[in-house]
Amino acid sequence: MSRYGYTRVSNRVSGGTGWDHDYHSTHGRGGGRCTSFTTMSKVTSRKTFDRRASKMGVHIYQQPTRESDLGQSSATASEKDEAAVQVENGDIDPPRNNENVVHKEEFYAGNSIYAKLHRITGRWGVEERGIERLPSDERDARKPMTVGITWFSINMTFVSLTLGVLPVAAYGLGFVDAAILIIAFNFLGSLPVALFSSLGPVFGLRQIPLSRFYFGYHGAKLAALINLAVCVASSAINAVVGAQLFHAIQPKMPGWAGILIVSLTTLVICTMGHRFVHTYERYSWLPCFVVLLIVLGVFARSGNFDPLLPLGTGTAEASGVLSFAASVYTFTAGWAAYAADYSIYQPADPKPSAAIFWWTFAGNFFPTVFTELLGAAVMTATVHRPDFQEAYDEAGLGGVFSHVLIPHVGKGFGTFCIVLLALSIIGTNIATVYSVSMSVQTLGRKTQRVPRFLWTLISTVGYTAFAIPAYAEFSTYLENLLLAMSYWISIYLGISLTEHYMFRRGVRGYKPEDYTDAKRLPPGYAAIASFCVGAVGVAMGIAQEWYRGPVIKAVGEEFMGDLGCVFGFLFTTVSYMVLRTMEKRYLER
Repeated sequence: MSRYGYTRVSNRVSGGTGWDHDYHSTHGRGGGRCTSFTTMSKVTSRKTFDRRASKMGVHIYQQPTRESDLGQSSATASEKDEAAVQVENGDIDPPRNNENVVHKEEFYAGNSIYAKLHRITGRWGVEERGIERLPSDERDARKPMTVGITWFSINMTFVSLTLGVLPVAAYGLGFVDAAILIIAFNFLGSLPVALFSSLGPVFGLRQIPLSRFYFGYHGAKLAALINLAVCVASSAINAVVGAQLFHAIQPKMPGWAGILIVSLTTLVICTMGHRFVHTYERYSWLPCFVVLLIVLGVFARSGNFDPLLPLGTGTAEASGVLSFAASVYTFTAGWAAYAADYSIYQPADPKPSAAIFWWTFAGNFFPTVFTELLGAAVMTATVHRPDFQEAYDEAGLGGVFSHVLIPHVGKGFGTFCIVLLALSIIGTNIATVYSVSMSVQTLGRKTQRVPRFLWTLISTVGYTAFAIPAYAEFSTYLENLLLAMSYWISIYLGISLTEHYMFRRGVRGYKPEDYTDAKRLPPGYAAIASFCVGAVGVAMGIAQEWYRGPVIKAVGEEFMGDLGCVFGFLFTTVSYMVLRTMEKRYLER
């Protein structure tokens, strides 16, 4: 049997009674889909079989194997063995065919450590697939609504509430102006996420591997590396938020203990893979949503809501508006770098599905608006109520929510509600941790040869080690993370959206089977150069205590509105239009 293994029977052609004979084609880790089927009976020669199969519309794809020589008669046995060893070690890509997909059983084929690990974990239902393209006949999801529910659960968590803290606590905004920004920029931020989510079923590719069509094969490694850093940092902050909630209900509980609860629970679900992630997300939103409705009702009746906080004016207001708008947009649009990861198991579709688009849009827009508005509303109480401010200073937003609930619903039930809010954070953390492995595997053949679930384990150890020291300075880390995400996602969207709409003109401009072939993908020079230009734009518009860009300095010392993401997007988009046009003209790809 070949190292690459056999595909399952996908088509049977019957011609009467008698004996059957199997023709199998093989495929490798980076290779394509191979059709394997049982031939018609009474076939006495391959030529006769080919003729009858052709009449019946059956197309045969044959690939070279280690045991057979199909069209490479000049190759010696030693050369074949050497190539097989190189494939086994991950030094070269295996043979590929037309669709360049990898079937499930291929992960188990052979005697490598990689295959043995998958055979062991496969018995427990652990997902094998990493960044390999998914064949259409293995997409078992059926309802686009499941994609929307997944995104709804990812965003209907306490993590989204923390963004509602910023307008009052960090930017000095009132509730009215904060509400306008929350609605407007969540709407805009949900659009690119919905777009890339709708491309998942079309191409059968995860988001970062799909980025090879924008950045090139090697340029996508830069995108993967940055996205990896963002995923790890986001996961750490999520764990810190959960730990703060546990501390709010049990002050003696150390921060590291709460972080471990969130991290280990996330690890178990992400290790199992895509199906378990969707199963968990299908139901996890409901307890949090019920608790938030209780908080809304109790707080609305308490009389502590102040919707008429004085609106700022002048430079201070402009600074707060720009910075908070960037944070809101980034929080939602940042999911664009993960979007296709959660829709590729939907049925194959030759064009983007409107249902996937709108379900994804709804799953991002509505829960983020609801949670952020509620967070901003509750924080208005800290302006005139010293006890609310003390609760926030002591235990963050979790302390404020405890202060809202426990006096009105009792300590027992109030504590139970806070525990549910803390556990809801796992829903958001799952999305970032699950996608970490996709970024790592995109870095190279060697990293792709490490099973997905091992990268999940390694990343969990990494972000947990980062989260524990970050616990003491949560607000600072959160604000800096959101700004860093805004810079990265603005550059990513500047390149990817321009390539998709201007140069590929939609899905017809893609050949998804080329995702492993560096020579058929964009060279990546234009993308890398535009990335650097975008970074310059970011540097010009940064407005932080530790650095002020030249544009911000020119406006005035009092202006602190961060324009880094705006300048980053504009600089990246314009430069990519010019450089990519030149790249296609002279390099012809």
